[in-house]
Amino acid sequence: MPVGELQPYISIVIPCYNEAKNLEAGVLNEVNDYLVQQDYTWEVVIVNDEATDNSRALIEQFIADKPRFSLVDIPHGGKPAAVWAGIQHARGEWVLFTDMDQSTPIVELGNLLPWTTQGYAVVIGSRGFSREGFSFIRKAGSVAFRALRQLFLLRDIADTQCGFKLCTREAALRAFPHLQFFRQGERPTGWKVTAYDVELLYLWEKCGYRIKEVPVAWHNRDRSDTKSQQSDLVRYIHESLDMAKQVIRIKTNQSKGFYDTLILRN
Repeated sequence: MPVGELQPYISIVIPCYNEAKNLEAGVLNEVNDYLVQQDYTWEVVIVNDEATDNSRALIEQFIADKPRFSLVDIPHGGKPAAVWAGIQHARGEWVLFTDMDQSTPIVELGNLLPWTTQGYAVVIGSRGFSREGFSFIRKAGSVAFRALRQLFLLRDIADTQCGFKLCTREAALRAFPHLQFFRQGERPTGWKVTAYDVELLYLWEKCGYRIKEVPVAWHNRDRSDTKSQQSDLVRYIHESLDMAKQVIRIKTNQSKGFYDTLILRN
């Protein structure tokens, strides 16, 4: 830490994989413009998940004169790997995970922060049912996924998949290494949505952390066209099947007491 620099209160972790069009639209300007107005200390950790477009060059250009922004490079490992790398580089008491496209804008952090003084270690955004900008297929899919998941896990949480989550750094460091994503040791290719959020929230719940769900504004602003070459329908089917398999796997591990062993080892 440079001499005279204060310890950040909040670390904002932003994973990046082929986000050039979102970056060109000025999403990082939005993040910076909001944060410089706040009275708490902060940092932004951007994790380049080995993007194949010019995302990295655009980020380097943007952060060149912004010492509170940093860039971390990792071998391509998928979103959970990028978030985990950001957590390990984060220095704040609290860590916010947010997506580069800013579909949930950074200003919504103001709605989460008040709950950090109310005994909650985890405060998550909830997008509701409208999902402005989502296709009908995806809206229907989100309802179906929620119904399936709540049959087995996290019955009191409506939206597990919103990419806008705030937690203490301690909670992040405790839970993330135990995700199935890391235990299976697979190296994904391309861009893939997974249900790792469900397992992460379950682990937090299992550890005894209080979780607060807060409504946030959300509008699909993702401009990227290089994350996946599949059609929306094909991508939806693949993602839905993958998420269903992962929820069932979590429930299976739960019934075997696997998570109990992991928590006891902490």
